[in-house]
Amino acid sequence: MTSRSGSNVWPAVHEERRALIADLKDLPDDAWQMPSQCPGWSVHDVLAHLVDTARTTRLGFLRGMVRARFDFDRSNADGIRKHRGNSPAETLAAFRTVEHRTSGPPAPGATRLVEAVVHGEDIRRPLGIVRRYSPGAVETALAYQAKTSVKLGGGRELLDGLSLTADDGDFRHGSGDEVRGSALALLLAVSGRPVGDDELSGPGAGTLQQRLSAQRNP
Repeated sequence: MTSRSGSNVWPAVHEERRALIADLKDLPDDAWQMPSQCPGWSVHDVLAHLVDTARTTRLGFLRGMVRARFDFDRSNADGIRKHRGNSPAETLAAFRTVEHRTSGPPAPGATRLVEAVVHGEDIRRPLGIVRRYSPGAVETALAYQAKTSVKLGGGRELLDGLSLTADDGDFRHGSGDEVRGSALALLLAVSGRPVGDDELSGPGAGTLQQRLSAQRNP
């Protein structure tokens, strides 16, 4: 399994930003309003969120949380309102300006890869856009999410009694009933995103899908 320290995730994050810009530069205006895989957020909203987090500093994050009364959802909504341009083209132009930034909320570096890949798929999947990600980037993000609590945006509790095996790489995690799939499908599932039944297999796949459904529909 490939791992990356907090100091060297940035080249991969910057590559993901460049790839997303390329995928969205010719997107029709009406497609920007399509619901993303983030509940309640459009494709346009997700991109605005990516602009927001790229421009966030540690001090700015703390100030934003105070304004939002320490409510993460409210803070995210505030950031989207602030950075969602008057048009998709304006928001995409803003995203271009942050392509090479190395700032972000106070969190481990791997969270930037999680954000880049998972939010990239939040946008791409509803639009039918397919990207071949760097295996190392996806596995680093997956390793982080698998050990991080759901309360902090990960999926550790979802994997209780389950093991993960990436069938397109060397990633292995946990013990128990096996869930197999591509590293990308496993990352999305562990991050609470919907994945097709045909993307996961193994004796633990049904259990993981049930837990994901319960999480999305409490």
